[in-house]
Amino acid sequence: MALIKSISGIRGTIGGKINDNLTPIDAVKFAAAYGTWLANSQENQSDKKLKVIIGRDARISGEMISQLVSSTLIGLGIDVIDLGLSTTPTVEVMVPHLKADGGIILTASHNPKQWNALKLLNAKGEFVSGLDGAEILKIAENDDYHFAEVDDLGTYEKNEEGIQIHIDKILQLPLVNADAIAEKKFKVVIDAVNSTGGISIPPLLDKLGVEYVKLYCEPTGHFPHNPEPLKEHLTDISQKVLEEKADFGIVVDPDVDRLAIISEDGEMFGEEYTLVAVADYVLGKTPSATVSNLSSSRALRDIAEKHGQKYEASAVGEVNVVTKMKEIGAEIGGEGNGGIIYPELHYGRDSLVGIALFLSHLAEKDMKVSELRASYPPYFMGKKKIELTPEIDVDALLQKVEEKYENEDISTVDGVKIDFENGWVHLRKSNTEPIIRIYTEAPTQQEADDLGDQFIAEVRSMI
Repeated sequence: MALIKSISGIRGTIGGKINDNLTPIDAVKFAAAYGTWLANSQENQSDKKLKVIIGRDARISGEMISQLVSSTLIGLGIDVIDLGLSTTPTVEVMVPHLKADGGIILTASHNPKQWNALKLLNAKGEFVSGLDGAEILKIAENDDYHFAEVDDLGTYEKNEEGIQIHIDKILQLPLVNADAIAEKKFKVVIDAVNSTGGISIPPLLDKLGVEYVKLYCEPTGHFPHNPEPLKEHLTDISQKVLEEKADFGIVVDPDVDRLAIISEDGEMFGEEYTLVAVADYVLGKTPSATVSNLSSSRALRDIAEKHGQKYEASAVGEVNVVTKMKEIGAEIGGEGNGGIIYPELHYGRDSLVGIALFLSHLAEKDMKVSELRASYPPYFMGKKKIELTPEIDVDALLQKVEEKYENEDISTVDGVKIDFENGWVHLRKSNTEPIIRIYTEAPTQQEADDLGDQFIAEVRSMI
């Protein structure tokens, strides 16, 4: 069991002891810290009443955590608008739509059902910055809260229109070619892992004229398989796509910010290639720079270069990708885990807009999904880790790696990434345990795995 506090929020397993797991006390403390930070922020020095949007995925603990968070914010004198069962991108869209001062998403994303989390948004509907997150953690550590007196308590109201408003905004995007999509009469299979993708993807597809078959679309929170959308967890939908003779399969994680595609032949399109395909479409219509994180596929760089555009990599983490996108004016970006960030709608990973843009691309290309995948540069990734003892200085180890490869193309923005002619390796230390994560990419799976093994051996020889 675990409790992980970070600048982006608090995440943990339900039950157990205070400060060791995500207990009701921890949920209240962290919600109070966030509400206090909002009240203290310079933008909110007036006497106006603050307003916060909350929404949750379908996991079993969601309603309990939601009630705790809502009551805490109300106790601070903050008005709460509760979207109920929702998606992470929907909450992000609704914060500025409702002119709120912030938002809290109650989701542990791809983690198993025993986990939950509070993810924190600013008034733009974007994840709070590192500095703001650090300030919230400080308030929580010091129990530095000031609750409202009885006449100043906040109010509570439900709003069940969030998903429909989100969908309407997607359909209004110039690059979403609804007519072309409807003309193709696509048939797809949806695996929503029994969470809120099951109540958000079908109404979007209805509007786009796409036929669909539901698989695990009841928002019960009882995940039928590991909710991380990786190949080994998706055998059921792969088989269903073949059985239904569908054009492709759509897979999302519990909070609908990661999108994976299954090709018509039952094979993975590849999480990394969701962003590649959508970027190919967007850059063909809207020339601009593009961004992904350092651990994402080189294929996005290749696509940007194909369109004569600039590509840059950020440190790992959605907030870092967004910061870099704003810095260089990127109109499309995201993370290789299937996270599409399309600023025309909002600065956040969004599977729903990703689905609409992918369908538009496929409709205009007029080809099978497997053929589309084959049109992109073939890369394969490996993910390994080195387990270390706590007394080992991980930073010193990474410094040795950097020095050894100083004549190569190296980035130290986030750990050490070394770009070779035919691949790359990225070494990052964990913030929560004594390990180094090693990500690799190469033209074949064997080469990617061999590169990872090579660096495991090299790092061990430096200890």
